[in-house]
Amino acid sequence: MATRTKKKAEETEATEEKAPREATGRTAAKKKTAAKKKPAAKKAAAKKTAARRRTTKKGDDDSLPAVDADAEEEATPRGKGPHYLVVVESPAKAKTIKKYLGSGYTVKASVGHVKDLPKSKIGVDVEHDFQPEYEVIKGKEKVLNELKKMAKSADKVFLATDPDREGEAIAWHIKEELAHPDAMRVTFNEITKKAIQEAIAQPRELNQDNYDSQQTRRILDRLVGYQISPLLWQKIRRGLSAGRVQSVAVRLIVEREAEIKAFVPVEYWTLDALLEGPSGPPPFKAKLSKVDGKKVELKDRAITEGLVNELKDAAFSVSKVDRRERRRNAPAPFITSKLQQEAANRLSFTAKKTMTLAQKLYEGVPLGEEGQTALITYMRTDSTRLSDDAVKQVREMIGSKYGAEYLPEEAVVYKSRKSAQDAHEAIRPTSLEYPPERVRPFFDAMDEQDMFRLYELIYNRFVACQMKPAVYDQTSADIAAGRATFRASGSTLKFPGYLAVYGAGLTPEEESEKEKAKAAGEEGADGADAVGDLPLLNDNDKLGLQKILHEQHFTQPPPRFSEATLVKELEEKGIGRPSTYAAILSTIQDKKYVEKLESRFRPTDLGQMTNEMLVKHFPHELDVTFTATMEEKLDQISEGEAKWVSVLRDFYGPFKDTLEKAKAEMRDVKREEIKTDIACEKCGNHFVIKFGKMGHFLACSNYPDCKNTKDFKRDAEGKIVIVEEETTDELCEKCTKPMVIKRGRFGRFMACSGYPDCKTSKPISIGVGCPECKQGYLTERRSGRGKIFFGCNRYPDCRFAAWDRPLAEACPDCASPYLLQKFSKRDGAFVACPNKECGYRREVAEQAGAPTDPGTSSAA
Repeated sequence: MATRTKKKAEETEATEEKAPREATGRTAAKKKTAAKKKPAAKKAAAKKTAARRRTTKKGDDDSLPAVDADAEEEATPRGKGPHYLVVVESPAKAKTIKKYLGSGYTVKASVGHVKDLPKSKIGVDVEHDFQPEYEVIKGKEKVLNELKKMAKSADKVFLATDPDREGEAIAWHIKEELAHPDAMRVTFNEITKKAIQEAIAQPRELNQDNYDSQQTRRILDRLVGYQISPLLWQKIRRGLSAGRVQSVAVRLIVEREAEIKAFVPVEYWTLDALLEGPSGPPPFKAKLSKVDGKKVELKDRAITEGLVNELKDAAFSVSKVDRRERRRNAPAPFITSKLQQEAANRLSFTAKKTMTLAQKLYEGVPLGEEGQTALITYMRTDSTRLSDDAVKQVREMIGSKYGAEYLPEEAVVYKSRKSAQDAHEAIRPTSLEYPPERVRPFFDAMDEQDMFRLYELIYNRFVACQMKPAVYDQTSADIAAGRATFRASGSTLKFPGYLAVYGAGLTPEEESEKEKAKAAGEEGADGADAVGDLPLLNDNDKLGLQKILHEQHFTQPPPRFSEATLVKELEEKGIGRPSTYAAILSTIQDKKYVEKLESRFRPTDLGQMTNEMLVKHFPHELDVTFTATMEEKLDQISEGEAKWVSVLRDFYGPFKDTLEKAKAEMRDVKREEIKTDIACEKCGNHFVIKFGKMGHFLACSNYPDCKNTKDFKRDAEGKIVIVEEETTDELCEKCTKPMVIKRGRFGRFMACSGYPDCKTSKPISIGVGCPECKQGYLTERRSGRGKIFFGCNRYPDCRFAAWDRPLAEACPDCASPYLLQKFSKRDGAFVACPNKECGYRREVAEQAGAPTDPGTSSAA
């Protein structure tokens, strides 16, 4: 969760706590002065306020003070009526909720978890029914002590942590620490006045089953991580980690890469006819569909060209025309995984970024005079269910804004997946009173354009899900030519339906269906998203042949996973929970198991090595079906259908045996040296293959006397081929030997060829002087996550940095000393001015020699 581990959040909370205390002191002083003066106006106001505020007698625990959104938290001094403490997870959420609670309530944040298993040891007693050993998280003592202090003077404590299993666990631990006799659980799916009031009015006891389920997940992850990870440290490299879910995600990426490498392209040809209708131009294209009534496969040039020659003189005529309406239904409202996928496809957001922004939208953003306002419902959900009130409101809005023709006769109900917990509603805006156009100025003022784009996506999806389908006029024509049959299809939008709100882009589900249809060779695979129309055609119309087009193709391997497709794969296979996907994708990149190039995941040498070892020695734990089955068992615990200790016993017995066997049999890659017949040119000894931070490399067997190393690759036959160092014309400033290009953790750099005698190194210039300090030059570098950026070689003295490649060319409009080479999915490559107020832009084709995609950088 975005707010759970941030130190900044703790500091914010401390600041928020300090301010009310100072304000209380000032308020008390003012009241003391006011009591002496006793002005009539203030007396009247006080009576009015007292009449409006309904309070309970002290000790009456069954009723609560009325929620007064306009009252200040400290308006009523403590001791003059019941007082209640509300504990939430994040300071931002606390600030939003304060608006909706009266003077008898104090809202404070735990800043996420307050207790966890110890970091220094496994913290689980496997000999005594897996009893966990929780301790207060380092750095949370201050927050917890403050909560304890406030709880002592509170008549009731409401534990309002997030409405999921993790939130239940946090609430449980807070209750244990506060030891308050009247601590109750409250949950809400949205932070609105109505939802908060209803939650406070209907508190409940903590849910033991939900807590047990979350605790089981935590113990499982600890048992796996804290026992396999040290083995990886010992056998491969320090700092590695293994996880019940993350390791399976890496396995999917590694296996996809193996499929790509093993893929053998197959040649095939396509044949199209460019035809003209009875009414003349414009021409339209028809695809070859059948020959002699059977589906035809054009496997080589000879078959294709023979058919081309046969059809050149054939008469083309329409044999059948099919006209029909095609409907494209609106997509369901967002669940967590679909939000991550759609934000990746439409907005190019990572899963982590999507969830971080969604968390802020849920907790609340400042909307001018309205203050901190929550804009979306809870963003961790697997249900497409919508409340009756929300559906009623959106249907009224659709009817008034878009017209009755856009509104279905009845509300649209979407089915959730069978595995869905269905604990919360789908992700939707909390109120239709905040349309994107109304709140945009507030996001612009905060410089949060990306957060606005995500809110707009969620808002539009919610509105679209209750609108009528889009309707297309679909025309298909079968065209006879000798023994061949061609097929032409066209589609025009007849009624936009939900597309009027959500746009025509394909959802991940539609993309997947389209690809499956194409792979299966189904007719009409282009679907309703096809654009353009056919000329008016009728049966038996004679057509004019302008040209026969034939083209060679080769089948393509399965694509590498993007963030969107990997999330989709994890969801479909039941691996983990959507709320964990963002963390999983971040972890496997942070640990250098995979890297993202051109927005696609590729396994590193380290990732492939680690996966190979884990799959070999932990085949059961790394099996996709095992991980999915474990998720089902966690659901059963939550539903009271299974006991958490029994689930852990069933898992740990076989796992312990597997672990002991792996300790004895796993290869010691760290110390392993594979001999080769390649001689070291410096000392004559043979090279050996070793494994290091950058993967496999050649090292002299005479180490440490000879420290010569080489990069290598294997050819198609598996033979080792040394990758020669890239030379430069530049000489070392210290020893005058030639500088060579080397590859390090953060990309390519120049180093002296006399290494290790001379250890001089320097960044590689991209040919652009630093526009900020005017002294250094810009170099291509890699961030800790492996993403390419461009910075000054004088760092840290100069901190200039840019994600887009700077070009040594002044802007013709505003005279900026450099331009940026940019790339977007929609527009492709282009060159733009870095000055936002300038707006200069041109197609990249005008820049001779410029690469077309930043992902093709030499550092990749």
